[in-house]
Amino acid sequence: MVTVVGVRFKKAGKIYYFDPDNIDINFNEFVVVETARGIEFGHVVIGPKDVNEDDIVAPLKKVIRIASDEDFEIHRENKKKANEAIEICQAKVDEHGLKMKLVDVEYTFDNNKVIFYFTSDGRVDFRDLVKDLASIFKTRIELRQIGVRDEAKMTGGIGPCGKMVCCTQFLGEFAPVSIKMAKEQSLSLNPTKISGLCGRLMCCLKYEHDTYEDLLKRMPQTGSIVITPLGRGTVINSYTLLERVKVKVKLKDGTDDLVQYQIHDIQTTGEIDPAYAKLIEDDHHDVSHLED
Repeated sequence: MVTVVGVRFKKAGKIYYFDPDNIDINFNEFVVVETARGIEFGHVVIGPKDVNEDDIVAPLKKVIRIASDEDFEIHRENKKKANEAIEICQAKVDEHGLKMKLVDVEYTFDNNKVIFYFTSDGRVDFRDLVKDLASIFKTRIELRQIGVRDEAKMTGGIGPCGKMVCCTQFLGEFAPVSIKMAKEQSLSLNPTKISGLCGRLMCCLKYEHDTYEDLLKRMPQTGSIVITPLGRGTVINSYTLLERVKVKVKLKDGTDDLVQYQIHDIQTTGEIDPAYAKLIEDDHHDVSHLED
């Protein structure tokens, strides 16, 4: 077992493990740590705990110290300089006529590097831009191209639910989301209704996916033939969370009736009603571009 602390460098950012190096560190404190890209200022979101060696990437970087008042002042100053840097960089981007959208800028804590995040539809030749920026800021310059999901996470915004987008609030990492998840939750496959601000499928489709998968294992498909207390019938609709189905039952007098049953009150036959065969085929809506 190895003792570690979990540190974040951005709100809702990825959590990285560090060696506390015998420093008495508590949850919610701010620390200065050594990272692969230099000295950084971070927030302790997981207090000291023991983890298996298989769960870490060795060797662990160490916590240098608990942040002092001076460290906080440097951090605030770096944020202020980053706001000024993005304006300077945008002016240079316009000057060079580059097809790129600046999203964010950050200074490493030790000021050894300035990182500019941008989006673009294709490759960008920014060699001349880097030279100009290096001459202005007198430090190492890194331009990092990011995806549309990362852009939404950095800029934030209000989602279709009326709340701040999840990726900005609490999602440390993006989970894979697929059209299948929307289908299993009986959601409209209209791209405007299941895509987020980034234009990709909404991350929240993942939240209830495991529950729906478990329930759907017990639910009969639409179009399947089942045995009900009134006789044989065809499932024409299902209510997954309620574990209930609507069945078209052929009565003894030859008429049809629509009856709702809990799934434990019916028996599946494994047969499909030919009249409903097409309804259970995969949808062919052109929404594949929404997936990663």
